[in-house]
Amino acid sequence: MSPFQITRTLPEDATDAALRADVLQGLTATPKTLPPKWFYDAHGSELFERITELPEYYPTRAEREILVDRAGEIAAATRARTLVELGSGSSEKTRHVIDALTDLDTYVPVDVSESALTGAGRALIAERPGLNVHALIADFTAPLTLPDTPGPRLVAFLGGTIGNLLPEERAAFLGSVRALLSPGDALLLGTDLVKDEEVLVRAYDDAAGVTAAFDKNVLAVVNRELGADFDPGAFDHVALWDARNEWIEMRLRSRTAQTVKLPALDLAVDFAAGEELRTEVSAKFREEGVRAELSAAGMELSHWWTDREGRFALSLSTVSLSTVR
Repeated sequence: MSPFQITRTLPEDATDAALRADVLQGLTATPKTLPPKWFYDAHGSELFERITELPEYYPTRAEREILVDRAGEIAAATRARTLVELGSGSSEKTRHVIDALTDLDTYVPVDVSESALTGAGRALIAERPGLNVHALIADFTAPLTLPDTPGPRLVAFLGGTIGNLLPEERAAFLGSVRALLSPGDALLLGTDLVKDEEVLVRAYDDAAGVTAAFDKNVLAVVNRELGADFDPGAFDHVALWDARNEWIEMRLRSRTAQTVKLPALDLAVDFAAGEELRTEVSAKFREEGVRAELSAAGMELSHWWTDREGRFALSLSTVSLSTVR
């Protein structure tokens, strides 16, 4: 058997169909929205990599600090032989865990990008002879079928990406993760934590304007893929802290009254001057809230680690014994 395999669970045209559905639904809703997953074409991914290096953007550094400091503890607690990473991208962060898992047999990266999966998978095999990589081209927010690999399994969902899901979406997602786990398996979850509003807003509205360019990139994606005529210069990037929901919202605010045409959808969308289009929600968490959401999904939080400044957390959870029949 080849040490590298790749399985496609998404139809070839799934991305185009999903974009059309999301744009049609979001731009005809009140208020208007677009999902954050559409930031990430090649240029958007490059912009996000630049964001992770900005002084204002702490989550990537904070999570990496925990992974470096705690990889040995994660490995000792899980003894995983299979590591499944949801939304794996470049697989860069998980390498600390891979190195610590001395009995690791198979790495299963899950992502919508075939090129990212292929590049990361082949690089890992070259660096770590004996490691099997079985990549899945899949949408991790949909129910997954994992390949037959040895247990115990460790499922990793890092980067605080769970914060991009609304509460009901998080509940459904955690329920689908629970369905992947057997007794002895575990979930490693990255969550950004509630903190000072000024620190949070700066992280999503940096002085150099990189996040503003990233936010507006979703308009460029819609223009290119659906023939729309958004003028990114006619929108301002806005980042706001919603204290009641404890999340950051990124929005694009229309500078003037304007009409945007989307020929591929046979749609024209009116924007009033000052009207805002929500492009991202990024929820921030507290330990008790994470514990409660995991418990509701049938998992029990067993370990909670933060970086030295208490900005970000990694938690390790296992199947609740009460849910095992």
